[in-house]
Amino acid sequence: MTASTIPADVIERARAWAAEDPDPQTRAELEALLAKVQQDPSGADAVDLADRFAGTLEFGTAGLRGALGAGSNRMNRVVVIRAAAGIAAYLRDNGASDGQTVVVGFDARYNSDVFARDTAEVMAGAGLRALVLPKPLPTPVLAFAIRELGCVAGVMVTASHNPPQDNGYKVYLGDGSQIVPPADAEISARIDAVGPLASVPRGDGWEWLDASVADAYAARVAGLVSPSSPRELTAVYTPLHGVGGEVVADVLERAGFAAPHVAAEQAQPDPDFPTVAFPNPEEPGAMDLAMRLAEEVDADVVLANDPDADRCAVGVPGPHGWRMLRGDEVGALLADFLLRLGVQGVYATTIVSSSLLGKMAEAHGQEYRETLTGFKWLGRVDGLAFGYEEALGYCAAPELVRDKDGVSALLRVAELAAILRAEGRTLTDQLDEIARVYGLHATDQLSVRVTDLSQIAHAMAQLRAAPPRPSADWPWSRSTTSPRAGPGCLRPRGSGTGWPKAPAWSCDRPGPSRSSSATSRSSCRSRRARKAVSTPRGSPRPAVSTPSGQTSPRPQACRRRQRTRLSTNAVPVPARAMISGHAQVRRGSSSGARASAPGSSERRRASSTRPAIRVSTKSW
Repeated sequence: MTASTIPADVIERARAWAAEDPDPQTRAELEALLAKVQQDPSGADAVDLADRFAGTLEFGTAGLRGALGAGSNRMNRVVVIRAAAGIAAYLRDNGASDGQTVVVGFDARYNSDVFARDTAEVMAGAGLRALVLPKPLPTPVLAFAIRELGCVAGVMVTASHNPPQDNGYKVYLGDGSQIVPPADAEISARIDAVGPLASVPRGDGWEWLDASVADAYAARVAGLVSPSSPRELTAVYTPLHGVGGEVVADVLERAGFAAPHVAAEQAQPDPDFPTVAFPNPEEPGAMDLAMRLAEEVDADVVLANDPDADRCAVGVPGPHGWRMLRGDEVGALLADFLLRLGVQGVYATTIVSSSLLGKMAEAHGQEYRETLTGFKWLGRVDGLAFGYEEALGYCAAPELVRDKDGVSALLRVAELAAILRAEGRTLTDQLDEIARVYGLHATDQLSVRVTDLSQIAHAMAQLRAAPPRPSADWPWSRSTTSPRAGPGCLRPRGSGTGWPKAPAWSCDRPGPSRSSSATSRSSCRSRRARKAVSTPRGSPRPAVSTPSGQTSPRPQACRRRQRTRLSTNAVPVPARAMISGHAQVRRGSSSGARASAPGSSERRRASSTRPAIRVSTKSW
């Protein structure tokens, strides 16, 4: 935008905004900006002012999220008060009566506590009982409190893993699940209908909660693990400057685990997130401190949460040093663990996650479902036993939290790692075992940051209008005729009905990158070496046990054929998307806004971060 395109009424709207802003800091910020614009109406300050009032920060299924600052297109007290008034009106219009409860939580970002108090005052002014969590706590604690306290709704003030300059506003209804359409549109309409800020009733009868809710959450989560399972484990943990540290330490102690080694530089909540470019465990470099500490203490596993602790990241040692597991790998480990424990119910994931979960659920006689992207859909699956999506979100205890919960997932990973350690095995060994039984499933992500936000919408429109199709230069086709390939397997074009032979074992399905499949290729070679002593060349391969206890021929994960690697860098984005037919878009490297399917209702936000298109490929 240039100064010549600034609407004529921007200065008038900015002055009116400043006049009713209850926050002296953002009011002074806006008045100073107005003064600069009056001195230089064609400079960069004028462009900044126009952007701050280029519409309003939109409310969607993700609630609100945007950069802090003055203006209708930023996160501030005016926007939060109006949003709270719209939510209160929606609740009252949908049957909430006087005295029914809304619980409010907040993280440690700038102004989170202020926004929480404003929300509580507005709810109290609307005749509802407002309860506020006693201190910055993880989002899963808020989601747990909704059902634990019998609330009609919950609000969490957090921007999750967004950059430091952002904050956000997440809304749950009384069932403990995030809102979905049409609730988001109905709330948005009521926000738009809010009049002058002075007309919004506010009350002072809201209450601070004590520590009992967080204690109840910690006790219930700690009770998930078996009292007889091993507890010996050397773990490294980082909360990434977020609010998970105290709760995770409490849960691990209650469950009987030794205190983890904590990355000291990232141990305390810090809204500036000084050690990372983005406070997202998926981002390159974010986990370097934790993995360096793991190397020093010879740890079994690295465990991490994002700043609001609703996601969990896991790192493991390998032949070339420590590496972080992908979300699909952790999802497979947790699902396999719960299935082996006999946890009954629906196992669900999203359209951008691996198809491996479906095979695992089928093998154990459990129902499998696939939803649109986001826990707003996964959390609403009836009879859910376990749900996950590839972006490090796991619901391992839906009876406690009907949303992604990085604390309960972390505890389950720790339990599994301790059991495997007692057996002389590792999480990597278990991933190899899963690949041996179900076949190798390889997934990866591609993030593209852009400076022009319109490129995201344009890219998604192109994908929906003209989904990628196989082309002549794409060397793989789907095979349903090969006796060694299951339905839908990929095989090289022109390879006939069988796989070409080669002098070494390799995996039946190529991984999306060298690094992602290195462990499985290594395990294939190691299994060949172990069997070479007892299995002469040319003799029949031994059968393997399936989860049902039956035997089957050696699975398709390892076949003697030409070793072929698929390099992420060598394959254009349309070809990568063609593999799965599903794409995922995220604004910013960690903003959480995404467009996953036609008709999805997502919010738009302004931010100084570089937006990203992130294509998440499904397994083959």
